[in-house]
This record gives sequence, C-alpha cells and structure tokens, in this order.
Amino acid sequence: MDLALRYGMRVRMQQRLTRDELADVFFPSATKDEKVGIEVENGLVDPVTGCSVPYEGKHGARALLDAIVQDLGGDGLYVDGKDIIGAELPNGANFTLETGGALEYASNPSLGLAEVVRNTRSDMLRAAAIAGELGIALLSGACLPFTPRERIPWIPKPRVKVMLDYFSQLGEPGMYAEEVMGVTLSTQTSLDYVSEQDFIDKLRLHVLAAPIVAALFVNSPIVEGGYSGVLSRRMQYWRKFDPRRCGVLGFALNKNAAMSDVVDWAIKLPMIYRHVKGAPEDIHIAAPNRSFADLMRYGFGDDTWPTSEDFGLHLCQTWPHVRPRRGTLELRASDGLPWPYFSAAPAIWVGLTYDAEIRTRATAYLSDLTARQLESAIDDIAVKGLQTSIGIHEVKELARDLLHFARCGLQKRIDEGVDPEDILTYLEPLEQVSESEETFADKCITSWQDELKESPEAYIEKYRLPFE
Repeated sequence: MDLALRYGMRVRMQQRLTRDELADVFFPSATKDEKVGIEVENGLVDPVTGCSVPYEGKHGARALLDAIVQDLGGDGLYVDGKDIIGAELPNGANFTLETGGALEYASNPSLGLAEVVRNTRSDMLRAAAIAGELGIALLSGACLPFTPRERIPWIPKPRVKVMLDYFSQLGEPGMYAEEVMGVTLSTQTSLDYVSEQDFIDKLRLHVLAAPIVAALFVNSPIVEGGYSGVLSRRMQYWRKFDPRRCGVLGFALNKNAAMSDVVDWAIKLPMIYRHVKGAPEDIHIAAPNRSFADLMRYGFGDDTWPTSEDFGLHLCQTWPHVRPRRGTLELRASDGLPWPYFSAAPAIWVGLTYDAEIRTRATAYLSDLTARQLESAIDDIAVKGLQTSIGIHEVKELARDLLHFARCGLQKRIDEGVDPEDILTYLEPLEQVSESEETFADKCITSWQDELKESPEAYIEKYRLPFE
C-alpha cells in the first residue's frame, strides 16, 4: 500500500517542511560572533570501586544535582516534573546527566578562550567539592574504566530506553550502544561560523584535522578493570557505532560542498525519537523507523508531520567527528584528557580555526587527504595513536605541524588583545606528547601497571578532580 494512503490523506491539509527550510536551520544570525564553548564530560564514580554511582540514594547523581542547585544557585532541570537531570547555573552554564549517568558541564560561550577556560575550571571544581562531600568522585578521561555494561546507571529519561531499543535492532552497528551511551567521555569544543562560506571553510578543515588531532588525545586504555590492549577503546566503540550517523563527513571535502549537503546527509537517516506533547511536559517517544525524508513526505503516522524543531532534534541524533548545529560546529572526535589538561581541546581548535590565514594554510597542508583515508586511519589511530599513517603521511608529523599552526593562531589572538599570553600554555601538554611521542594513554598504562598496582581506588585518587 502507498505510504501516503497508509498514513492518511491529510498530506495536503498540513503545510510540510521543504528541503530549503531545513537548510535555513544552519544559517547563523546576522550578529553572530566567533565565540568558544566547552563541554566537559566526567564520570560520577565511587571513590573505592571506581564504578558509576546510581541515580538514587544519598551518594547518587540525584543528590548531587540537588546539592549543586542549592549551593551554586540556578534552576533544576527535570523529567516528568520530578526527576532532576540537570542544573542551569546563574552564569548561563549548565550541568546535565548523560544517558549513562556521567555529568556533563556545558559552558556559557565566550569570545575569550581564557575566559571560558577559567569559568569552566571554576564551575567544575565547585561541583567536584560538592560531590566530594557526598562521597562521589568526578572522574575525568575518555572511558569509565571500572563500570561494566550491566552496571551502567541509566538515567530516568524516556529517550534512553527508546535509544537502547533502537540500537538493539541494528545488529553489529548497535553492538556497542551501551558502551557508547554509558561509559565514554570526551571534552568537546563548539566554535561559531558567520556565513555559509565560513561554515564550509571551517567544516572542511575540521573534517580533515579531526582524526589527526584525535591521535594526540588518545586516552582510554583501561576498560572494565583491565588494560584493553589499545590506546583508545573509546575511538573503537564509536568507530563501530552506527557508522551512518558517525565518523567522517566526507561530503565536506568536495570542491563544491555547501550547507545543503548537510541536509542531504541528515534526511537520509532514520529519526530515532521525537517530541510529543505530554503531561506534565513534553516527552520523547520512538519515531517511525524511516528516513527523515520519508517522514517529511508521509508524516509520523498520527496525522502530524515533522517541524523544523523536529529536524533540530534529529540532528542531535547524529554524532560525526564534527557536528553542524545552528551557527556552531561541535568538535567531538577526541578522547577526554586528564582533568588538568581539558583546556588543550578548545586551544588547538581555536588556534587552528579562528584566524582566516592560519585556517587556510592548515587546510591546504591537509588537502591531499581523502575521506576514505581519514576513515580507514581511525582504526589504526585507536590502536597505535601517533605511530600510524594517513595515506602517505605519518600522523605524528601531521600532528606536529597542526600544533605549530595552532600555536601561531593563538599567538595572533594574543597580539590582537583577544586573549592573554597564558593561553599558549594550554597547548603545552599536546606539544609534549608530540615531542616525546608518549601519549596520555601510554602514561596511563605505565602508571596503572606500576605506580597504581592495578588498584581502582588508586586510579580514582590519581585521576579524579580535586575536591578540597
């Protein structure tokens, strides 16, 4: 039966989205600035066992969020009007729980790199102190090293079950859904674009550079209490996870790439969940398992059709290395680093991106790399980090030169008075990795086997955020 008949003959009675309207979602406002946003994900773990704490209980995530609201001010964010899953701070930043119970901090974007780093550090340390009083450790890194999949504390949000059910039906592409949703961590950077051409220029550079930058950040060798045998188990999880939605956006490397290519890519994907009106508030339910393009043509099956808000929600159900949003590009390919070094992520991306000359030079330097080469290199980078190749190039050499470009870009911000001189120190941990060719994962393995004696409690003590 024709889908239009199956889902009713009201197609003509409701104005439906057009492809051009979807493209409008990406156009920035006329007053858009080049700000910097940071998102830092940290595990909430027991200081002795290292396992994720539950949602409920006096040592749980709910208690922590209640205490953050009480101590730091702001407003709680709730599901069903009762279960707190986040806190919006008076300064515009917020804490929210990831699907598997990790705590994500999202900064209020700032024009200054130093300012957003300073605010992030202050808010995160205050949260760590509150958590410490509750017997909870905030653990930085890229994978929760001691939480088995059967002990992931899924938060009370309807979309969590919808997503788990969806991925359970995918076979191999969904086999690591629980690990991806429940134990992986990262530090993500959001950067602005100010026009369509600016969008394409920045997206192209980010797509080219993301796997190389990720090689400098590999930092997840310990999984379920033991050495995994690789430098980034997180990258391996994401590499296998529903590849249609993740990885390299190859179309960005095409000569005539445009914003509309993002639309074409996104509408081919099935929507996982959607908003519906509920009581006491909107909730998420499973969307029909069809592409967004088909939903635009035939509706959801309940006499409703997608809106631009649905398309925005659909984009949140994609996780490529670089995720396009309205006015921003979100860099999400890299592992999270140990706490003291979280500022390295925004530093390298701001340095590479926000000066037009540096961006052009860096893009030209990487221009002979292909999407296929970038995609295939990810497997090797997860295992060997800098000691691998992309095409004919050694990753360690590419990384070294990208760090040079980034330092030049940051220096220009200093010269122009946008940021203070100490932003150059944010790059130093990565420059040390490049010079020594010893990654954070290498250091973690050595420490785990020698200094820490493979003790979860010792590991947490070493890598948790300071809390006093």
